[in-house]
Amino acid sequence: MSTTTLTQKHDNGFGRLLRSWRERRKRSQLELSLEADVSQRHVSFLESGRAKPSREMILQLAEVLDIPLRDRNLLLNSAGFTAVYPARPLHSEEMSAVRQALDLTLQHHNPYPAMVVDRAWNLLLQNTAAMRFINLLGDAEAKWQAVDPSGLRNVMRLTFSADGMQPLISNWPEVAGLLLSRLQREVAADPDHQQLSELYDELCQLPSIPERWRSDSILTAPEPVLPLELQWNGATLRIFSMISTFGTALDITADELRVETFFPADDFSAQFFQSLAVAS
Repeated sequence: MSTTTLTQKHDNGFGRLLRSWRERRKRSQLELSLEADVSQRHVSFLESGRAKPSREMILQLAEVLDIPLRDRNLLLNSAGFTAVYPARPLHSEEMSAVRQALDLTLQHHNPYPAMVVDRAWNLLLQNTAAMRFINLLGDAEAKWQAVDPSGLRNVMRLTFSADGMQPLISNWPEVAGLLLSRLQREVAADPDHQQLSELYDELCQLPSIPERWRSDSILTAPEPVLPLELQWNGATLRIFSMISTFGTALDITADELRVETFFPADDFSAQFFQSLAVAS
């Protein structure tokens, strides 16, 4: 890994981006240099434009700062290098192994709901249990059109909408706080993701969200699971959801996928989903 010192400052797009990401991650130049195993002087020269980074150094710094793959490509481009992370469509031939893994995960999770969403929480795939679950709200196509006319089938909009799941959630303050806090962290981690930022702002303006939450101060400590209590036909369904990702993805599409799986929190809820599967 090398850094070439320049006698004249060049267009310092890379340096500005690096400094921006370092500050977003709340790292000093010294802290970044120690974690990346480079000298603080090198980091300073890179940010000021007095040095031009190698491709390897860019990737190492990006890894330490946990920069999303899409933005790592922008860092590489800003320094004059070709992007290295492709963004293949999920249904392309090159992504067949990823798609097969997702399909198996979804199928094996039946009779409990599971779904795959993108970085902005738009629905990409779901198992039959998730389809049945959404159909409990009414005609699924009509419901999606009501809560998300954009056609993106955004799961957050379905959850927060008065025409969706929100009226059924008896522990709504807890759920809304945890979900908004999660979105707030995701926006902070990837502030250039316009769709994600717009979604967060949109949800914060809904009538079901207290005005005091419409600020930067609602962040809570991340919870390992999201507990949900749903009122259905006079009964209470208790479930919880977990989010998993591709930890070593080298493709932007795979890197941005989220798999949300739902589990019953008591015997009654487990029996409910099992009975729903049999009835179908």
